[in-house]
This record gives sequence, C-alpha cells and structure tokens, in this order.
Amino acid sequence: QVPLVESGGGLVQAGESLRLCCTASEAILTVTAMGWYRQVPGKQRELVATIASGGRTNYADSVKGRFTISSANAGRTACLQMDNLNSEDTADYYCNTEGFDSLGFRKDWSRETQVTVSS
Repeated sequence: QVPLVESGGGLVQAGESLRLCCTASEAILTVTAMGWYRQVPGKQRELVATIASGGRTNYADSVKGRFTISSANAGRTACLQMDNLNSEDTADYYCNTEGFDSLGFRKDWSRETQVTVSS
C-alpha cells in the first residue's frame, strides 16, 4: 500500500497560486506530523512547512506570508496553499509524515510533485 498519496502541482506564472495536498494511508496508524519539503537539482532537500497533530505550524523564512499549511481528515491530510509564487519556488515538492504503525515509529516520503513557476 502506498503510504502517501499526493495531488496538485503543475506549471504557473509568477504571482499565481497552487495547492498541494497529501493524504496518509491507513498503513500509518497514527500520524503525528506532516510536512512539505522541496528540492532542486544540486541542492539538499529543504523544509517548506510542517504541521503537527496539535496544529502547530512551522515555515521556512522564504515562504512565510505566502504559503499556508493546513490539515484535514483527522490530521491525515495536509494541504499546502502556495500564493504569490515566484521562480525560486520552482522545485520538486515532497510530502513527509511522521507517525506510528504496529511496528513503531515510521517516517514516510511521497513521490515528487513538480512545481514550475515561470517568470
């Protein structure tokens, strides 16, 4: 069973918006945190935003005021609303979850979702 299913992404022009969503499968019994990360070729993957099960959020400085992360589906879905996009937001985006299954703690990553912002 695929642990994470993501949606969204695509090609937009600078100043426009996109929304990414990610849902954790039942293979992850308990989700304690979800987040979005991004990576461009030649660079390390970097945090974009995270949301914990209690609702606490954390954002990279580069996206504060433009991106909003939210949760739904009893904390099993995390969506990232990206507004006022610019070319520096172009990257492969990955959803991440932390949680537990019957074997203990687990951390999962989604497949990449491409976001391309043309200037």
